[in-house]
Amino acid sequence: MTAGLSLRTEGRMPAFDGATGWLNSEPLTPEALRGRVVLVQFWTYTCINWLRTLPYVRAWADAYREQGLVVIGVHTPEFSFERDVENVRSALTAMRITYPVALDSGYAVWEAFANHYWPALYFVDATGRVRHHVFGEGDYDRSEQVIRQLLDDAGSSTVDQPVVSVRAEGAEVAADWDDRTTPETYLGYARGGDLASPEPAAPGSRRYTLPARLRRNQWALSGTWSIGSEAVVLDEAGGRIAFSFHARDLHLVMGPVARGGSARFRVRLDGLPPGEAHGVDVDGEGNGVLTEQRLYQLIRQPLPVAERRFEIEFDGPDVLATVFTFG
Repeated sequence: MTAGLSLRTEGRMPAFDGATGWLNSEPLTPEALRGRVVLVQFWTYTCINWLRTLPYVRAWADAYREQGLVVIGVHTPEFSFERDVENVRSALTAMRITYPVALDSGYAVWEAFANHYWPALYFVDATGRVRHHVFGEGDYDRSEQVIRQLLDDAGSSTVDQPVVSVRAEGAEVAADWDDRTTPETYLGYARGGDLASPEPAAPGSRRYTLPARLRRNQWALSGTWSIGSEAVVLDEAGGRIAFSFHARDLHLVMGPVARGGSARFRVRLDGLPPGEAHGVDVDGEGNGVLTEQRLYQLIRQPLPVAERRFEIEFDGPDVLATVFTFG
């Protein structure tokens, strides 16, 4: 690994005073962290872009802990249900996150860092100065090089330390950018794309129908739904969502309206069970169970990727669907 990166000083690491709580740790301060190299990552647990960085951050936290690296995840929620501490706690367990996490439900830490992105990485040297940052996915080799250089500058030696080896699985696998032409699509009216159902989208509960055809990147509803600012909510059993997409992976952030609820769902691709194209949260017949408010991977197409019509049908009401993401 090449040494000698030129790293400028980007200011002092702000305090975490605005955190609304901590998981996996007592509250941490810049003073208590002095002498340690710190990697701060802003995240929110349903963000697919963050999920694809997680294998690297988790590996760095494990590999360089003994050399003095402290990884701190700052969980700043995008959606209202991500403010539920138990939802975040469940995500930590499911995603094997053992490093400290500051809960930032009021965006105070986000604002202290003047941050604008999920995910965002801030690299802090042992004297408390921010020396590098990365917004979004990628740049993993350089990021690890920065960590190693800051550790070496602090008196640790990473010369004999091998670089991490990452084997991502499920939704954490890097996106197939060459085949992904369908963008992230929000379903609530605040940021939602155009609804292709013939009925106009309107607040309150009403019935929607699916058009016979959908153009690429269009979505539609069938059944009785309420469209809110953040999500659509199914009011009666049997509701469906359809989407014409072109990507290897299709994910849907969804869950029961209330924690503890559940509903069975069925996925179809071009009217048939997905078979080998099923995601980790459904079987080859397209069957799955919705039990938590989280990101569900529903489709992973084997190559070659083609444009497909996706449909999901729910057997019960009180289902909340927030955003489709692709990879």
